Amino acid sequence: MVVSSLQAVVAPETATAAVPAARTVTILGSTGSVGCNTVELVAADPEKYQVEALVARKNVDLLARQAKELRAKAAVVADEAHYAALKDALSGTGIEVAAGAQAVVGAAARPADWVMAAIVGAAGMEPTLAAARRGATVAFANKEVLVCAGSLMMAEVKRHGATLLPVDSEHSAIFQVFDSERVEGVSRLILTASGGPFRNKTREDMARATVKEAVAHPTWDMGAKISVDSATMMNKGLEVIEAHHLFGMPEDKIDVLVHPQSVVHSLVEYVDGSVLAQLGTPDMRTPIAVALGWPHRIATPGDRLNLVTAGHLEFYAPDPGKFPALRLAREAMRAGGCAACVMNAANEMAVAAFLDGRIGFLDIERIVEHTMTTVPHSRLNSLDDVREVDTVARRVAAEAIQAR
Repeated sequence: MVVSSLQAVVAPETATAAVPAARTVTILGSTGSVGCNTVELVAADPEKYQVEALVARKNVDLLARQAKELRAKAAVVADEAHYAALKDALSGTGIEVAAGAQAVVGAAARPADWVMAAIVGAAGMEPTLAAARRGATVAFANKEVLVCAGSLMMAEVKRHGATLLPVDSEHSAIFQVFDSERVEGVSRLILTASGGPFRNKTREDMARATVKEAVAHPTWDMGAKISVDSATMMNKGLEVIEAHHLFGMPEDKIDVLVHPQSVVHSLVEYVDGSVLAQLGTPDMRTPIAVALGWPHRIATPGDRLNLVTAGHLEFYAPDPGKFPALRLAREAMRAGGCAACVMNAANEMAVAAFLDGRIGFLDIERIVEHTMTTVPHSRLNSLDDVREVDTVARRVAAEAIQAR
């Protein structure tokens, strides 16, 4: 019998609750791709939402415009160097202004019913946990938190009665067709992947890839880091680990299929042979809306799927030799302990170095594998362990980057 974590993801007692007259909302990472789409949906129905706080890393101009448009109570910039600019931009509005890492955690701890956790990378861990620890409904767009500290995160969600709703299109798709009350009937999860911009390129082509080519995703409009992760297919490796924690499925029961059209967002196979899939146009506003309106459905402005014009839908297995990041992610899952945390830290460092022009595209996977084999495996018993391992892995990866 498969033991599911979904009871910690979705609290059964809240599944039939009515939507509040005005849901209070905090958006962590409001100026990123997911954040901007969330802001658009909230702004489209202002009577339904009250914005508690907006958080950005350093894009003060956009953050200030969002805060004014949504009449947020607070606006926080993570980079303290931008505090004065944000304060000036919001002078006279009555909106509270703060800056720094602790201020970001403080924003997550403010009393919002619903929190969008869309801060990219390991930096999103503490604010996401802060929201979960006060029992909020957390719309989860930061897969790295579960990759680095999945068992710890899920334990905190369950302990504090929080509700965790997946926002990644793949996990939202699974969430929508996963029978959480009869998980013994689920035999397999199938995550779909576009294959990224290099799915039809050779390794030689990839070795010469530019940043511009790597971030040019063929179907989704995403930020630079996640676009590079899609190009290496590390993004799909991270999603396999995320699905394991969210849905309680073992690694060998989570498959990946390349689906270039990005119409079928993921599938769930049942023991009777039935395969249920969620389909839609490749628009992040749809999975965001699923989480924002849950347990109800809300309208979105996106195009509707037309299967007649969609044409031929392709599916094929990913090439493990061409995209070794998938192998590395599965090795990290099987190793357990700190392995996935090490992998994630090294990947963040390597992707940043590639985006800065300091290493080549194929160096990303080499630096990740080197770091995974260099940093000793250890158990993760607390968030302090996670922070320590993350620091060590980043140091090892930085040395490898410097040596290139």
